[in-house]
Amino acid sequence: MAAQNFARLLLATAVLALCMGVSSLSASPVKRQAPQWQPIETAGSSQERHESSAVVIGDHLYVVGGRGERPLQALDLKTRTWRTLAAPPLEVHHAQAIAHAGKLLIITGFTGGFPDETPLANVLIYDPAADRWTQGAEIPAARRRGAAGVAVVGDFAYVVGGNAKGHNSGYVTWTDAFNIATGEWKVLADAPHARDHFHAVALNGAIYAAAGRESSHDTGESFSRTVKPVDVYDIASNTWHTLPSPIPTARAGTSAVAASGKVIVLGGESASQKEAHNQVEALDTASGEWITLPGLTQGRHGFQAGRHGNSVVVAAGSANRGGGPELNSVELLSVEPD
Repeated sequence: MAAQNFARLLLATAVLALCMGVSSLSASPVKRQAPQWQPIETAGSSQERHESSAVVIGDHLYVVGGRGERPLQALDLKTRTWRTLAAPPLEVHHAQAIAHAGKLLIITGFTGGFPDETPLANVLIYDPAADRWTQGAEIPAARRRGAAGVAVVGDFAYVVGGNAKGHNSGYVTWTDAFNIATGEWKVLADAPHARDHFHAVALNGAIYAAAGRESSHDTGESFSRTVKPVDVYDIASNTWHTLPSPIPTARAGTSAVAASGKVIVLGGESASQKEAHNQVEALDTASGEWITLPGLTQGRHGFQAGRHGNSVVVAAGSANRGGGPELNSVELLSVEPD
């Protein structure tokens, strides 16, 4: 009898241990794999291009410009189908386009060939509803440049840095505000560091300038003078400061977007490697720390990323440092909601 009771006790203990193990297993946190970039298949013809611009308006990614005569094309992000629209009035490249009131605006940029590109003289405006380009306000002659960062806040486009001499040593620290409603320009405080070939990001009342370089083809330093410090412009006080933490991977020809309180810097080119960078790095604006995100499936530079819902979308660019091979591929990354 005692032996039977002891056996029952052992069995009960084993069952209890098994149940506790299952309970512990079910309660342990499940590790979720970080979202990865997903190349997407598209229908319709899409133009290979680099040094191009892109913005998301509604459910469409509008891709425009690039070296040479490049069409304006729109990718329907729901059906993933391309269509070709009205061509811009002139060759335009090295521009960070913005979306405002349902229209695409190019505030600064270049036209013409390397290395003595000419800065645009006027703002360019595209209306998707009418499929029509119009010429906007004149850009002040003394403030014209391309390869600048442009970010929109309300009715103002903030233009940071850029290069007034194409790819020669014309990099500037300039900051300007363009009133989209009135067409008026205002000179603001200079940034701490000159830079070109980067994209600016607006977030929480500030403009972030990260990555880029001081292009100097005339001195044989086309790619080597990358800029690591990150500068932040406070709109309310018209002041700049430099963050303690520089960008981890120095490079230019990057794109940048804001997502969930972070400034995400994508792709780029540098003297350190022939292939375009696939790095994606995010600045947590609350902590000031940099976070490494999953890399692009295809390294690229000379493109512009956009936000569509909880996704970052990229298209076009160059696969190697310099001018090619040009790309027309598209990929998406899921991000946390804002």
